[in-house]
Amino acid sequence: MNSFALPFAFAAVAALVLAGGGYLVCPDGQCRLLVGDASGLMWFEAWRTPWLDRIFWLLTWGGSIFVLLPVSALVAWHGYRREGASWSVAAFVPAALTSAALLAYLTKLVVARPRPEIFPALIAMPADASFPSAHSMQVTAFATACLLRPTGCMRPDIALSLLTVVAAVAFSRVYLQVHFPSDVVFGVLAAVFWVLALRHLPPWWESRR
Repeated sequence: MNSFALPFAFAAVAALVLAGGGYLVCPDGQCRLLVGDASGLMWFEAWRTPWLDRIFWLLTWGGSIFVLLPVSALVAWHGYRREGASWSVAAFVPAALTSAALLAYLTKLVVARPRPEIFPALIAMPADASFPSAHSMQVTAFATACLLRPTGCMRPDIALSLLTVVAAVAFSRVYLQVHFPSDVVFGVLAAVFWVLALRHLPPWWESRR
C-alpha cells in the first residue's frame, strides 16, 4: 500500500466525522437542537450539586490547550532525552495536539453552531462556536498520541489514567452546560482518527517498534 494511502484514509474519516456531525446539527446552515442533546443537558442539570460543580470546573481544565501544550512538550522532551528519539519523532504528541486543536477551531468557523442556552452555564461561556468541543478534541488527541507514541509502549496504568481524563473532560463540558453532547462525541471520534492519520505518516510510522 502507498505510504500515504492509510494516513489519507484516516484523515478522510476524521473529516467526514466532522462534516457529517456538522451537517447533522446545522443542516443547510440552520442549527437545530437534537433530542439527544436536549436530554443530555437536562440529565446533567438534574445531577447538579455544589461539590460536583467544583469538581467538574477543575476537571475541564484537563482539556485546555494551555495545560496540554506544556505537558505535551514535556512528553516530547522525555522521548528525546530519555528514550533517544530524534526531535522529529519525539514531537509526535505536540504535533498531534496542535493540529487537532487547529482542526477543531477551523470546524467551529465553518459550522458556527451557537452554544447551549437551555440552562445557565456554570462557567464563563466561551466566545467561539460550539461544534465541535475543542477541549474534547484536544484531550483526546493528546491521550491517543501518548498511547501511540513511536518511542515506546505506554504502561497500562498510565493508559487507563489517560482514558479516564478524556472521559472526565468530555463529561465536564456537558455538565458545565457549555457544549452539547454531540459536540463532544463528534470531537472525540474525529480526534482519534486524526491522530491515527498522523501516526501513519513518516517519520512516525517508520519509527515504530
